[in-house]
Amino acid sequence: MYEYDLIVIGSGPAGEKAAAQAASAGKRVAIVEREPQPGGASVHWGTLPSKTLRESCLYLADFRHRDFYEHGQRPLSEISVRELMRKERYVVENETARIIHNLESHRIDLIRGEGSFVDAHTISVTGPSGSLRLLRGQVIVIATGSRPHRPDNIPFDHPDVHDSDTLLTIERIPDSLMVVGGGVIGCEYATMLAALGVKITLVEGRDRLLDFLDSEISDLLVDRLRALGIALRLGEHVEEFVAHPAGGVSVTLGCGAVLRTDKLLFSGGRQGNTDTLKLENIGLTADQRGRLSVNHVYQTAVPNVYAAGDVIGFPALAATSMGQGRVAVRHAFNLSLSKSLSPLLPIGIYTVPAVSMVGETEESCLAKGIEYEVGRAHYRDNARAQIVGDTEGMLKLIFDRHDQRILGVHMIGERATELLHIGLMVMELGGTLETFIETVFNYPTLAELYKYAAYNGMGRLANWQLRHHPDRVERVGHEV
Repeated sequence: MYEYDLIVIGSGPAGEKAAAQAASAGKRVAIVEREPQPGGASVHWGTLPSKTLRESCLYLADFRHRDFYEHGQRPLSEISVRELMRKERYVVENETARIIHNLESHRIDLIRGEGSFVDAHTISVTGPSGSLRLLRGQVIVIATGSRPHRPDNIPFDHPDVHDSDTLLTIERIPDSLMVVGGGVIGCEYATMLAALGVKITLVEGRDRLLDFLDSEISDLLVDRLRALGIALRLGEHVEEFVAHPAGGVSVTLGCGAVLRTDKLLFSGGRQGNTDTLKLENIGLTADQRGRLSVNHVYQTAVPNVYAAGDVIGFPALAATSMGQGRVAVRHAFNLSLSKSLSPLLPIGIYTVPAVSMVGETEESCLAKGIEYEVGRAHYRDNARAQIVGDTEGMLKLIFDRHDQRILGVHMIGERATELLHIGLMVMELGGTLETFIETVFNYPTLAELYKYAAYNGMGRLANWQLRHHPDRVERVGHEV
């Protein structure tokens, strides 16, 4: 029996940061990891590999500058999967090494094997060779992550049918790919491979793509997908999958259409990795997708057992998962640090173009009865956007009509996931349109979009006041 203050099951973003937080406070910590290397899906199959693949696709296809240089796009036949994945392997190896160094520097024991509950304080670990050891911990954090959801009616045993993990292992780039499921992962893979020249069909059961986005941004993304040549089948569902022995897959849609494709990617959400934890031994039950319920400090119904990351469901983002792991440990050991996450959680979607958002949408403002106005700035009017080859993007600010406080920031375009944090920090500090107007931005930069979106918002606000309160109007131009 090995005694610890904290045992973490899983070494992904939530698990690593939970363990490091406790170790920094002088606690004795162990991480149980069943995979050969730490890092979880985020490092090895999901976040980093897919985002690195995106950059490789754009680079090898000369996507951003193909209109300006003679060599243009390379044919698919000239681009190998090995070439695409070369940088991915480099990034994954370096991030894995960083995680191992972080655990070692915090003197965290990394225990290889599959962990399961004996009771609320005891974890049984079955090692790779079948060896068994028992760990006892004051606090347990479940950070086992998730895997792609695999319905029984889809022939995943066929070499041309993939989920988001196995798609990264294909030997050649297909001429055509059908993506079933228009969520974040489905849209990311659809756009990055379309940028490379693959013929993409995207089937989504809902009438609107990524309906948690501000509808204007969602509509702009749909326009860009169609400009990439993606055939969108919104509001459609699949009735039947037929995998052909000679290769390729046929799909029958509810409307009766039969579509054939070289390869198929099913992207129907994620499944929490809780099925081997023996949760019944501590009285916990996961939902149908393997997710656990927690309170605001990520504590389960068993007081000393916490859960964080993908295993608790939405938003299931690496950055949020890191924060959840830290907060769980701070609460468990009553550390003198913040025991809550900011309610302002940024979302980054690495489609082509990228999309990012934080805060209220126009739809949420209307639903809550918030009196709001918007300000927009377009990439086509920005010198830096001309230089980097993206003139289709937009920054949208949503602000309170009465005090001009920023309520939401929405971006589509080059570096959207990076630039969003400027608006996020202004929101965290209670900033207004004036904050952007008074700030001096380097020129030429994409960050300048904030200033001109603020001026546009001022102009729109003045026009609204002119219609409703002409006696109180201070005229402000939409661009200064």
